[in-house]
Amino acid sequence: MKEWPLWEIFIRSQHGLAHKHVGSLHAPDGEMAINNARDVYTRRNEGVSVWVVKAGDVVASSPGDKGPLFEPANSKVYRHPTFFPMPEAVKHI
Repeated sequence: MKEWPLWEIFIRSQHGLAHKHVGSLHAPDGEMAINNARDVYTRRNEGVSVWVVKAGDVVASSPGDKGPLFEPANSKVYRHPTFFPMPEAVKHI
């Protein structure tokens, strides 16, 4: 018997602006993956949108590539929020 493909599940919460990875599940197709994800990951009606992506279609960097991939950003300190002075009137940023 052939195993169903693995799907990565992303949920956008009612109070969120971005989808967040919540887990994985097996399903024969995208439609069933969405239905199963709804049942498994949004039991308390906390989601407004579900994305499913076949795990085999996800392309990711390797932790071993951390240096070459992220080192160039270290020379651009002006991009860090600590570079800019914050007015006293602005709180909790």
